[in-house]
Amino acid sequence: MNEAAYLTAEHLRVRLGGRVVLDDVSLSLPHRGFAALVGPNGAGKTTLLRALAGLLPAEGLVRIGDETVASLAIRERARRFAYLPQGPVVHWPLPVRDIVALGRYPHGAIDPSRLSPADADAVARAMQGTDIADLADRPVTELSGGERCRTMLARVLAVEAPVILADEPTASLDPHHQIEALHLLRRAAQASALVIVVTHDLGFAARFADTVLVLDRGRLVATGPPSSALAAAVLAEVFRVDAFRAERDGEPVIVPWSAR
Repeated sequence: MNEAAYLTAEHLRVRLGGRVVLDDVSLSLPHRGFAALVGPNGAGKTTLLRALAGLLPAEGLVRIGDETVASLAIRERARRFAYLPQGPVVHWPLPVRDIVALGRYPHGAIDPSRLSPADADAVARAMQGTDIADLADRPVTELSGGERCRTMLARVLAVEAPVILADEPTASLDPHHQIEALHLLRRAAQASALVIVVTHDLGFAARFADTVLVLDRGRLVATGPPSSALAAAVLAEVFRVDAFRAERDGEPVIVPWSAR
């Protein structure tokens, strides 16, 4: 990851309900790559994702390219950041295809039934990649939790944004679709996007990420390749675990093994 910085944060601080949730977080990430954001419960991971996208008030500065996020109009911000929240809830029985097509709204596609060829192609690729093409006409409210999560991931991919922020995108997926979703996000990172994924699975972080960001009590305490950011001392100090380590097919394996 030798590319120039594309997304930077300087001295981010977020207060929620009078409590400091993020405290002086600074980071710099390139235009392409897969970053895993890890940390214990309550460390501030979701808050950091939302602050990076300008979705909540924060002290400090966030830049995307040469522009500050705060200076961008809402629709332009929606074109730059595709955000997948944790456990998205859907109340309206819209067809899956229409939900995915919402990802094209920042590009001017306001009617899912009247997409331009470019918009329709983006929607089709996103559905194919997330293995939901056969669900296109199903109401999203009739889907299983895993199918609904894949639909929401497809909506995010359909945006074709340069930055993808995904909050625990594999939480409700079976093992097959967990691995497929992470491969899909890694391919997006290798091709043209900066992908930042919140995960509690240290094994997935070690295997798929180029960079790991470790948050603890609102502070960024480690950042770098998995080998250093998930070193034994970090796991012991931040997560209070010892881990089993190995290698499979040239990729690292980390399994939290015992509590400290």
